[in-house]
Amino acid sequence: MKVIDADAHVDETDATWDFLEPEHAKLRPITAVAVEDAATAGIAKNFLRYWNIDGRMRLRRMRDDVRTGTTEATRELKDVSARLRQMDELGVDVQVLYPTMMLSAISEKPEVEAALCRSYNRWIASRCAESGGRLRWVASLPVLSIDVAVEEMAWAKENGAAGAIKRGVEAGQRSAGDPYFYPLYRQAEELDMAMCIHIGAGEVTEGMTNPIWQHRLPPIDAFVSLVLERVPEKFPRLRVGFVEAMSSWVPFALAELEARKERMAWLMDIDLQEDLLRECRFYVACQTHEDLNYIASRTGSDNLVIGTDYGHADQSAEINALSILREKGEREEIPASLAEKVLTANPAALYGID
Repeated sequence: MKVIDADAHVDETDATWDFLEPEHAKLRPITAVAVEDAATAGIAKNFLRYWNIDGRMRLRRMRDDVRTGTTEATRELKDVSARLRQMDELGVDVQVLYPTMMLSAISEKPEVEAALCRSYNRWIASRCAESGGRLRWVASLPVLSIDVAVEEMAWAKENGAAGAIKRGVEAGQRSAGDPYFYPLYRQAEELDMAMCIHIGAGEVTEGMTNPIWQHRLPPIDAFVSLVLERVPEKFPRLRVGFVEAMSSWVPFALAELEARKERMAWLMDIDLQEDLLRECRFYVACQTHEDLNYIASRTGSDNLVIGTDYGHADQSAEINALSILREKGEREEIPASLAEKVLTANPAALYGID
């Protein structure tokens, strides 16, 4: 079976916006770079470059090749062949690609969001088309315009997308179980696409800091919200991934749901299946430093995936994560069968990859 990196990234580049419609040319993000001596003011090098989007600044990171283990040409898909060669070196058959800047909300204006999502999707589709199916991507959705988002999902599916990104809390602080998002779930179900809840802020931020509550915790809120609102029952073929938030939170989320079922039956009817993640078709991305034996005892062995966070250099980044996980299986630190499922069958099931 194919070894699948369930969470790799691309960095948006100037070419990402070449697909803007002519009438949206004025919305093209512009790169702004701080003056050269800004570092003397205590500004880290990584925070010297920004996207100017409709008058608001969004961080455009300046990466370190050594720290990330990648190059600008591979991170920005300027050289698809070079990226494929590095995947060969890493023992990866397929990477599923997420954006970087567009992980968080990009504008409070629906027309700006829709135009930039459309351009990003067409850019990433054009770059992945050169990979022979080894680079798969997830679509960015303009959630402020649900009808447009539904249409964009259909285009994305026709052009090779394996899923669509959704933030855990977004579109006016709505949790994932809000009926507002049901058209997206219905479309994802009909198109056989994964709904991918990646970490990221659901509101526009300047990106200087990423508070845990705003950036990394929303997937947990989404998990609980989807269960409480019985979204998996309403959309029985929908697959949902929870990506880059680690997996150690799953026992907490399950305990939260169990406590609500036991003590709040007077307020709500909560149906918790014995094998909740499998029944709900939920998949959670883990990391190699976690206690995977314990986590798998709560999630089951069929619902964990793993990614490298390729191109990034934060607490989730581990470019050799897949080979490290396999070695854990070979040393029997975790069951070899678990390692194999996390590397192959589970991400294939989540993303619908043959």
